[in-house]
Amino acid sequence: MKPICTSISRAICSLLLCWCCLTANGQTQQKDTTALFQGLSVSADLVGFLQRQLGSYGQYEAALHVNLRDKYFPVVELGLGEADADDIATQLKYKTHAPYGRLGCDFNILKNKHDHYRAYAGFRYGFTSFKYDLESPGLNDPVWKEHVPFGAEGVKCYQHWIEGVFTIDAYIWGPLRMGWSARYKRRVAHDHNGIGKPWYIPGYGTDGNTRLGGSFNITLEI
Repeated sequence: MKPICTSISRAICSLLLCWCCLTANGQTQQKDTTALFQGLSVSADLVGFLQRQLGSYGQYEAALHVNLRDKYFPVVELGLGEADADDIATQLKYKTHAPYGRLGCDFNILKNKHDHYRAYAGFRYGFTSFKYDLESPGLNDPVWKEHVPFGAEGVKCYQHWIEGVFTIDAYIWGPLRMGWSARYKRRVAHDHNGIGKPWYIPGYGTDGNTRLGGSFNITLEI
């Protein structure tokens, strides 16, 4: 009886193994039947808005996302950056007001792509062309004892940069979604017109070769 039981056990194990292999093979060969176009969504950032209302700089920003199979999300971000800052220590005044734009794509990295909740990893390419004004009470020449004026108006600049983006997006109700994103920014090309670094760059933030940033988005799916 023992050899017979052993043979039966081996046969059952073999059948189970074959069934598992066939099932797994069928699942891997099953095509994604989700339609390519799943809709559009528009969003607005609250962080930049609050920065501008409560501080000396910030931006007003909106974005358009295209949903492709709940997995790929090409995005266009457009905004208006503003700064009107006074430095008490140096008595310098900096002012700018200019648009900016970003292009990129987010990728839904969750295993269940069709879940109400999403996590994205993505990238952006950003660009802005702007002018700024710099005002100063001037300097006193220690040698000639004369007052030397210092300032600039309508200084033309531009900047290109790239961003790495990680986003958590939550379903709230109906078409409404909310989420936050963390961004790592790095400047790749610029022209500051030779008089020094601008204090604030629309869409990028205060000056620096690299910087971290974030946003909190309210989104409507349409």
